[in-house]
Amino acid sequence: MARPDKAAAVAELTESFRESSAAVLTEYRGLTVAQLKELRRSLAGNATYAVVKNTLTKIAARDAGVETLEPMLQGPSAVAFVTGDPVIVAKGLRDFAKAHPLLVVKGGVLDGRPLTADEVRKLADLESREVLLAKLAGGLNAPAQKLASVLAAPLSQFARLLGALEAKAQADPSILGGGAGTPVATEEPAPAAPEAAAADTDAGDLPTDANSDSEAASGDTVVEETPDTTAADAAGDEGATAQAVADATDVAPDTDVAGDATSTS
Repeated sequence: MARPDKAAAVAELTESFRESSAAVLTEYRGLTVAQLKELRRSLAGNATYAVVKNTLTKIAARDAGVETLEPMLQGPSAVAFVTGDPVIVAKGLRDFAKAHPLLVVKGGVLDGRPLTADEVRKLADLESREVLLAKLAGGLNAPAQKLASVLAAPLSQFARLLGALEAKAQADPSILGGGAGTPVATEEPAPAAPEAAAADTDAGDLPTDANSDSEAASGDTVVEETPDTTAADAAGDEGATAQAVADATDVAPDTDVAGDATSTS
């Protein structure tokens, strides 16, 4: 190939690498022209399948910044330049290789990241972009109602809580000031009945006679009952009255009112 033709071929390959989101390198040894046409038709719309020369492709890959393909450029090579869905392209190559085992996937590059042959096969096992978008759309529509119900449930609970708080605030406005509410009044014990109080008082007092005896024993003055002078008063005899008082109080006749003994003259 003349030098100008080689330069044009390298430029074309370089542009294909740069414009592609992915590229898959294959070996087509043993495939017929008809089989290669069939493969191109199966990939149409998502990739272009081109048979390439390894020396020129290495230069183009280097110029495009995908040097990782250089070690794999051995033997009869063809590259699928992906412009559509990489998953569909990987599926197409996998399915064609099942029907035509002479097609060998060597590896590739996806968004500048190198891919091994195993990674290309794993890419083929994924669902296509259309299927994923359809599932995503269905998933977004279905949870919309669930999300609405989930959001509505806490709102109704919050509304009930506010209603209960409002009712409590109306009954006891003190809680609006941050207080704990009016404390509940505690019941005080009822006063004891007069009879019971009297009984307790009587039970704690000593009998009158016992108190008198006790006070007498301790040397305290004992107030005796007023002597009975009724008979003397009735006779109108003052001397008799004095005698009755003396008799009742055991005071000697020769003792004066102050309690001092009088001398007899």
